[in-house]
Amino acid sequence: MRAVDLIQKKRDGLELSTEEIQWLIEGYTDGYVPDYQMSALAMAIYFKGMTMRETRDMTMAMVASGQQIDLSAIAGVKTDKHSTGGVGDKVTLILAPLVASFGVPVAKMSGRGLGHTGGTIDKLESIKGYQIERSQEDFIKQVQEIGLSVIGQSDNLVKADKLLYALRDVTATVDIIPLIASSVMSKKIAAGADSILLDVTVGDGAFMKTIEEAEELSRTMVDLGKEVGRKTVAVITDMSQPVGRAIGNRLEVLEALEIMQGKGRADVTEFICDLAQIMLGLAGVEKSLEEIEDHLVNGRALEKFEAMVQAQGGDLEDLHRPSAAPVVTSIYAEEDGFITELPALEFGLFAMKLGAGRAVKTDPLDYEAGIVFEKKVGDAVKTGDLVAKIYSNEKISQNGLTEFQKNVKIGGVQMKPKEIIKIIS
Repeated sequence: MRAVDLIQKKRDGLELSTEEIQWLIEGYTDGYVPDYQMSALAMAIYFKGMTMRETRDMTMAMVASGQQIDLSAIAGVKTDKHSTGGVGDKVTLILAPLVASFGVPVAKMSGRGLGHTGGTIDKLESIKGYQIERSQEDFIKQVQEIGLSVIGQSDNLVKADKLLYALRDVTATVDIIPLIASSVMSKKIAAGADSILLDVTVGDGAFMKTIEEAEELSRTMVDLGKEVGRKTVAVITDMSQPVGRAIGNRLEVLEALEIMQGKGRADVTEFICDLAQIMLGLAGVEKSLEEIEDHLVNGRALEKFEAMVQAQGGDLEDLHRPSAAPVVTSIYAEEDGFITELPALEFGLFAMKLGAGRAVKTDPLDYEAGIVFEKKVGDAVKTGDLVAKIYSNEKISQNGLTEFQKNVKIGGVQMKPKEIIKIIS
């Protein structure tokens, strides 16, 4: 085979065979298909798409390109959860220990954030001493002992995806459904869980901007999971405003702790309980929302979270400390009315500029920086009410304050956002 012939075939809108896809992925991983040819193939896929069969073959070829985790030594139905990315998304920090508190093992590998989307691993690394790198043996042993572990993705897991994603990121071929689906599902399949909950975000702060795109991606990933014997459900969730109150690594950990102490906003608490019910159901554990919320607010989920932090070297005293950002700037409402918009993308980018996120993968993070909203979409405000606090290393410029303020939209009509838009199973 020659890569140029396969690029031409896809460029002309023809299907690649299973063998051809396997040859391309193996060749790229082993180095005899160069970056420039794989870039051309990615662009051909961007414009011509892939069939479901091609997407499945791409996914499984990527799974075979690296290590696959065997979780069979862990008793019970192993569960996993993945989000397609968002702003202020601290859901895993709460959902994983909540599910584990019902005796359902959660063995999760998570990633870092890039751009306006935060990464779970970055948030956990804001806790002094927390170890994200664990051997497979230690990872499995910890889940056996306490039912929960969240670690960084192994460099040996799905090698092809690591190479291909870096290439797509610099060739404007990230946002194409077959490549997103194969990237996500190859990692989830290789990570070894029996059941997978996919949180597919849609809206201003998400990769998927329309419900139609989110539905297509969800259906593709659910079908991929089912084809390889994994119970898979996708939940399409709103990302038009940040999740919860906080954006920023330390600040999101603190909000997660508040929620696990029963002090969180009712809307985000309800959202996480809904997700937990679905995730528990995938493991064959049927619980009412009342039972789940009780575990969330009575300390059982927090107990699991603290046990995980301690098991992975984290300092429990540091876990509960407030942000050490030296400058805290308050933002106040400039008129009476209701919060009608808090555009997730704009505030995610603002937090990134503060140091809470990375423009490129090599950027250092300021774990203490970020934003905490005192008001969210649908909340009533009066002139002078506190809307948000900005945590930063230095004083915010007047231009920065103006930029922030213009994105706090206030109107006369109360909006009622809905976190879960649709469930696809």
